[in-house]
Amino acid sequence: MAELSDAWLAGRARELIAAVQHTEHSEQLDIVRTLDELLEEAQRRGEPVLVSQLLRATALARLVTRGLAAEAEPLLDEMLAHTRRHGLALFRADAHALRGRRLVLAKQEDAALTEIARALAILDDSTSPDMHMSRREWAKTQSSALVDCWIVLNQLGVYEAAEEVIARAHQAIRETAGPHEITLQLMNRIKMLLGWGLRLERVDRHEEAAAKFSTAASMAVAVEAPFAESLFPRRIGVPAVDQVGVLASALALAAPDASHTERLRRLLIEPGYPHEQVIVTIALARCLEQSGQHDDALKTLHATKLNLAEDNSMPSMRLHLLREIARLDSEADSEASRALADYSTALEVELWHMRESQLATLDTRREHERLSAQHGAISQQALQDPLTGLPNRRALDEHLRTLSASTTAQPLAVALIDLDGFKNVNDQHSHAEGDDVLRVVASTVRDALRGDDIVARYGGDEFVALLPGAPVSAAKQALGRAVTAVDSLPHHLSHGVTLSVGLVSLRPQERADQVLARADAAMYQAKRGGGNQVATARSGAAESLTAEVEPGSEGDPRPAAGEDT
Repeated sequence: MAELSDAWLAGRARELIAAVQHTEHSEQLDIVRTLDELLEEAQRRGEPVLVSQLLRATALARLVTRGLAAEAEPLLDEMLAHTRRHGLALFRADAHALRGRRLVLAKQEDAALTEIARALAILDDSTSPDMHMSRREWAKTQSSALVDCWIVLNQLGVYEAAEEVIARAHQAIRETAGPHEITLQLMNRIKMLLGWGLRLERVDRHEEAAAKFSTAASMAVAVEAPFAESLFPRRIGVPAVDQVGVLASALALAAPDASHTERLRRLLIEPGYPHEQVIVTIALARCLEQSGQHDDALKTLHATKLNLAEDNSMPSMRLHLLREIARLDSEADSEASRALADYSTALEVELWHMRESQLATLDTRREHERLSAQHGAISQQALQDPLTGLPNRRALDEHLRTLSASTTAQPLAVALIDLDGFKNVNDQHSHAEGDDVLRVVASTVRDALRGDDIVARYGGDEFVALLPGAPVSAAKQALGRAVTAVDSLPHHLSHGVTLSVGLVSLRPQERADQVLARADAAMYQAKRGGGNQVATARSGAAESLTAEVEPGSEGDPRPAAGEDT
């Protein structure tokens, strides 16, 4: 596996996710194990986007595999932490969407709605392609996150919001979509329209419901061509409508009759999502009813009800099923039946108003999350260097004050980093070139250290690194790795600049200005030694300075960013 490309790993994960949703349970478990192996390899490589893709895949596979949904939680927590750390907004939105899906399964519908509001707020503000991805990959990732939001909204029966989101997902990939993406979009819209139509019937809006069923049937015909080239498990040469239950159901619900019965019976026993089974069951029951097989229709409905007794994946679909049973099982001329029907109608109207309240709640929470994110971004900007994206001097002072007061951060290594030869870049090229060098060096130093180490821009071409819990010996090795990494940069990126690093360890009761002054003195010792090196000053009665060129990370007991801790 180590010899395979990143693109192969990502592509294989997509294939497995397409397969896991339409296979038997034993095969699903095999797919989960394979995805875990792919994730382990991605984490070994450390490429942020690839790791995000595999975290999503391994979490999603568990959400759709019976008995494994709870195992998705730590993966989603890791995905959120990872995407925040690397600034991958689309994947962070997707993590919130998948959390919403997990909460629906746990019957926490209100909490699920909040997660979707968070996801949509992030997506509302993510309108420009991410620098980590190509435009095509960015569009596909945006569409994927929107689809994951749509799934939860569809599960909750909030169809107006679901329609808006699925339209955005289609818009995101309309120029670059391949057969699989087109198939997925069409099938998702068909499922939504069928659920929406059944929901409208429950409040006696039958003409609107019939229009939804008719549109879904038209889409079921249109999906045939792209389905033949998609990644979905399929039988070659067999029409999609004979392989996919929701497609056959769309035709049957639009015009129920006996001609659909045999196909729907066969598709009902095919593996798939529980909510798809409900749709197929209702379509089959209506065809049986239309052909005079009333008792068979009821038996079919009751069998699916029993089969899905423990399923919580789509509460609205379960209500559709129960309503269909009640409709067929009632005696129309019975006074008690009429009373129950009136009561049911009143309840349905109340539920419809509650659904409208859900829409309003979603909009309110979405706007709240968006405004909160904007406020957080403004606050973050006040503590961030606009050129490098690193914490600025004000943020450094706060971090230093916090870490110096924390016993768990001791010993605390403090390093002052200055660029050798940077003045020549500005003099011989331009200040714009100089800014590019500062950005590259800042990113290189940041990547050379651990995730919980802090690198801040101190001013001009100077940076400060805080390494909590690091003895001087370990910190020296880590900073030596940073020195080597900058020295190894291609000349067109660094223009030959190197680092002079002064390293000290914080003394008890020492003020920030005092420890930085000692680090500054050590840095000048490194300069006098020729630069491109780390000079250390150890605290104590007989403080001494030593300067040497660090060979890199060999022997460093502290893992670099992205490595296991």
